Amino acid sequence: MTTVTLPVRRTRYLPLIAGAGFVVLWSCGFIGARWGTEYTNAFDLLAWRFLVAGAVGAAILAVRRPTISRADLATQVWMAFLTQCVYLGLIFTGIDHGISAGVTALIGSLQPLLIATVAGPLLGEPVSRRQWIGLVIGVVGVGLVVADDLHGSPLLFLLPFGGLLGLVIGTCLDRRRKPSTSSLDALCLQSVVAGVFFIALAASTDQLTVPHEPGFYGAVVWLVLLATGGGWGLYLVNLRLSGATRISSLLYLVPPTTMVFAFLMFGETIGPLAVIGMLVCALAVLLIRWNATLRGWRNPGG
Repeated sequence: MTTVTLPVRRTRYLPLIAGAGFVVLWSCGFIGARWGTEYTNAFDLLAWRFLVAGAVGAAILAVRRPTISRADLATQVWMAFLTQCVYLGLIFTGIDHGISAGVTALIGSLQPLLIATVAGPLLGEPVSRRQWIGLVIGVVGVGLVVADDLHGSPLLFLLPFGGLLGLVIGTCLDRRRKPSTSSLDALCLQSVVAGVFFIALAASTDQLTVPHEPGFYGAVVWLVLLATGGGWGLYLVNLRLSGATRISSLLYLVPPTTMVFAFLMFGETIGPLAVIGMLVCALAVLLIRWNATLRGWRNPGG
C-alpha cells in the first residue's frame, strides 16, 4: 500500500489557517443575525437561511451519493438538532429580543470552560495546567471586551446560555462517536435537517413570511455563504484537526472579532477596555494552543 504524505508546509500551517478562518467566519454569523433580524423575526430568518443552505446541501448529496451508516446518520441528525436548531434558534432569538451581537458572542465563548470540564474524562482530551490558566484568562478577556454592553432583563440571557449548552453537547457527541462522515457531507446533512426543522417551526407559529426588502436577502446570502458554509464547515474541520478543547478555545477570539465587524458595518465604536480585552483573548488562545503549535513546528510529519 502506498502512503501519501502531505507536504511539510501544508501540514504545519493547515491548523493555523483553518483556525483563523473559523474565527472570522463564525463571527459573521452574529453579524448576519443582527443584520437579518432588522427585517424580520429570528425563526423566519433561520427558515430562509436553511431553505437555501438545505437546498444546496441536498443537491451536493445527490451528486456525491455518499455511503453513510445508520449510526453516522443518527449522529448527524442529533448534531443538526443540537448545534444548528437549538444553538442557532436560541442565539438568534436572543439577538432578536435585543441582546447585542457582542454579548451573545461573549456567552458563546464560555464554551471552552464547559468543554474543558468534560474533555478529559469523557473525550480523552486531558487539559493541562497551562490550558486551564488560558481558559480562565480567556473569560476575563471576553468580559473586558463587552463589559460596557451588559444590559437588559437577566432572563433574556437564558436564551443564549441554552443555545450554548446545545453547542457543547453536540460537540461532545461528535467527539465521542467520531463519525466517519466527511466534513462536507456532515455539513450538507445537518443543513437539510435544520432546513426542515426551521421551516416547519416558522410555518407552524405563523412567522414564515416573504420579506420584500433586498437587505433581508443580502443577510440570508451572507449567512449561507459565510456562516453556514464557512463558519460551520470550518468548525467541523477544526474538530477533527485540533480536538474539542482547542477548537473551543478559538471562540474566545469571536467577541472581539465580532466587535470589529460591527464597527466596520454598523459604525459601533470600540473602547479602550475592549482593545485590552482583545489582547487578553489573544494571550489566552496562545496559552491553550501553544504546546500543540510547537509540536507541529518541531515534528511536522506527526
